[in-house]
Amino acid sequence: MTTAASLKGNARGSAQGNTSAVGPLLRGWRERRRVSQLELALRADSSARHISFVETGRSRPSEEFLLRLAEHLDVPMRERNSLLLSAGYAPRFRETPLDDPSMGALRESLDRLLTGYEPYPALVVDATYDVIAANRSLAALLDGLPEHLLAAQPLNAMRLTLHPEGLAPRIRNLREWRGHLLHQMERQIALQRSDALRAVYDEVAAYPVADPGVDAFDADTDVPYFALPLRVEHEGQVLSFISSISTFNTPMDVTVAELAIETLLPADPATSKYLQSMMS
Repeated sequence: MTTAASLKGNARGSAQGNTSAVGPLLRGWRERRRVSQLELALRADSSARHISFVETGRSRPSEEFLLRLAEHLDVPMRERNSLLLSAGYAPRFRETPLDDPSMGALRESLDRLLTGYEPYPALVVDATYDVIAANRSLAALLDGLPEHLLAAQPLNAMRLTLHPEGLAPRIRNLREWRGHLLHQMERQIALQRSDALRAVYDEVAAYPVADPGVDAFDADTDVPYFALPLRVEHEGQVLSFISSISTFNTPMDVTVAELAIETLLPADPATSKYLQSMMS
């Protein structure tokens, strides 16, 4: 993992190189967000001429101005460091491993949060959906999956869900849920520059999809769902969940910025009752 000292060393080296590299990166993020130079200038209290000069390499932006542009373009924290490096500045945001002693309070808080969600399944994933932590309720739902999937390192939530030997055969509305997950990943890929996420997407999108044999909302339920549910079988019982995802509002570390907490909330009384009995 890169340390703060090595990041500063890299930045000093970059400052001696071609700082015009920031221009194409900035233009790429602006076009990705579909924002004109004039609109970005108005948001950042600047001028379209200055934005143009930065993008063409005729002007080197200050560190604070570059960060202000990144904020208005909603550039991910990891990529803000890349923008700073390309302009010859030191990265502003650390990337601390979760097993670092300084992250002890965060790990303990996440563990307490996951435990507090029980009996509802919950997990923490990173930017590529690798599972960082999970509670006992989720582990119970995964019971019976092949060992080669459960023992894989890193354990990936998308792979576990959509793999033909994973949860996929148990999901009653697989085509709808699969479409939702793939669309979710497509939106993230469109907003980020992540080859790793693209690789996960390409893998899971290529998994074969068997005919589930039932409709998404078959005759065994008359529940008026308010959001697309995940309907999955567990020991002969069809459970219905609504997915809720939470992130940190004001992260100051790349690792923290890329964490997401997903909770599967019961979508009907029968599921809630089953979960209570399962964990009692």
